[in-house]
Amino acid sequence: MKKILLIDISNSFTKTCLAVGDSISRVKRLPTPSLDAAQLRALHSPAKLDGVVLSSVVPEKNSEVQAAFSRVLEVGAGLDLGVGIDYPSPRTIGADRLANAAACAALHGFPGIVVDFGTAVTFDIVSQTGDYIGGVIAPGLNAMTSYLHDRTALLPNIKLREPSSAVGRSTRDAMLSGAVHGYRGLVREILSQIRSEAFPKKRPRIIATGGDAELIAGRVGLFDIVDPLLTLRGLLVIAQRNL
Repeated sequence: MKKILLIDISNSFTKTCLAVGDSISRVKRLPTPSLDAAQLRALHSPAKLDGVVLSSVVPEKNSEVQAAFSRVLEVGAGLDLGVGIDYPSPRTIGADRLANAAACAALHGFPGIVVDFGTAVTFDIVSQTGDYIGGVIAPGLNAMTSYLHDRTALLPNIKLREPSSAVGRSTRDAMLSGAVHGYRGLVREILSQIRSEAFPKKRPRIIATGGDAELIAGRVGLFDIVDPLLTLRGLLVIAQRNL
């Protein structure tokens, strides 16, 4: 069976893993700002790979992957994704969003909504006919809390976790409650609007992925599946259809 390296470059971290058949290995994470070809070659020997599939939202880092490996398939709207694209400017769709749509359709069916909790939170919709039709982009949870810390004199930077109560008894607890409960409210309202507009008659499968998926989605009660590795699974789906 082919050994495929899957690489997902996001704004904060780059995730890599090996895929053999339908199985993927343990995920390795590297800070994206310092990512370079030497790091990638040290983690994954090019000689042992049958191909590399890349999803990237940081274009300036793509050359590091190209320098590290000779056979790199960059995800874009021109590939066979297993989903159609009903969108005015297909080439402007983020590669991670296309990978999420591919994973949604191949692994969970359609219609579906994928909510990816990363540096930004993205909502991506696969229609009842299996087409990617667009979505929503909002600030990520860490971006919101970091903004409060950066733009105020007294509010601290907080580590995200489940609040012990809605009413904070300290500044940190108040910020934590506002961040987590407020963010769940944002997600709930956006999903409500998407469902009423795009799926008035049939409930879509709703999937959460990304770094904050388990924290936020676990208590909302709207998600059918929480899979932090969905984007990488989508890259494997794309690899199997194109390599």
